[in-house]
Amino acid sequence: MALDPQTMREPLEIKQQKRGDLVAEAIKRLITEGNLLPGDRLPREIELQQMFAVSKSTIREALKSLEVQGLIKVSTGPSGGGMVVEVPLERTFQLMQNYLFFKEVSIDDIYTVRQLLEPELAAGAVPHLTEDDFAALENNMSCCSPASHDRSELLRQRQADVDFHDILAAANPNSFLRFTCELVNEMIRQLIVFGNETPRKEHEKFGTANVNIHRQITDAARAGDVERVRSLMQFHMQEARTYIKRMNGKLRGRLILDSDIADMQQRVRSQSGAAASAPVKTARAPRKTAAKVAAKVATKAGVKARVKAVAKKAPAKPVATTRATPRKKG
Repeated sequence: MALDPQTMREPLEIKQQKRGDLVAEAIKRLITEGNLLPGDRLPREIELQQMFAVSKSTIREALKSLEVQGLIKVSTGPSGGGMVVEVPLERTFQLMQNYLFFKEVSIDDIYTVRQLLEPELAAGAVPHLTEDDFAALENNMSCCSPASHDRSELLRQRQADVDFHDILAAANPNSFLRFTCELVNEMIRQLIVFGNETPRKEHEKFGTANVNIHRQITDAARAGDVERVRSLMQFHMQEARTYIKRMNGKLRGRLILDSDIADMQQRVRSQSGAAASAPVKTARAPRKTAAKVAAKVATKAGVKARVKAVAKKAPAKPVATTRATPRKKG
């Protein structure tokens, strides 16, 4: 196809990265090549300014960008600055839901994915379940048994049913599978709603069915029967899809707000606070092995030295000069 002569005469616009974005990328490189772990601190603002030969406002813009991405947490004061953090599931969920807000996603779509992933997640968790995990599963089933006649309590129990799957997820060593299933679980908790016309009896039937199948899955897992766990979870996903559609479940059509994220974080904190009296979430703690903790302690001792070493590989001048439009060769 021939080019339009008018278009050829017009100069092409080449998008240039902002200085703050370039510095943010350079700081990411420091984190990666310096092998920094959650809890490790970045150099102070003044040190970052000297590393990259940029202004304080540019450094703050870069740090704010990384904070929005969930990679660091910025604090103020004499001992303030950037600290590397693990990206929270809530923030990842918010970004995913914002993306899906402009897509056509149905409950059928969600349960098609669950039906593929949850049986493998549960089967893979079986060899790794501990007594704490089983205690957490038992506690979840006792909390979710639909004995209440209060509608709001029944709805809360249906959301808590998903915690059963999170407990299994925490025991599965496949971190990517675990992450994916936890995202889907959070979507179910936050976005699936039921109309006020849904009879209370239907909620109770759904709750009873969930507890019954969770009991069978737990018993099969305790017996070490991986194939039965996989089969039961497959049936569970089919049954749950049927119940939700029969109860006229719908996806809430709105963006997740920062206030919703705060509510999610509060729920997580509340569950953690209750761990002393009920072992619902205690399964997650032992996943940090002693070797990993020891490695982190050893790593912290050399953090500053590694950061400085990496900084020497990324001098200030390239950060500034990459803003210039590349010269066309020939």
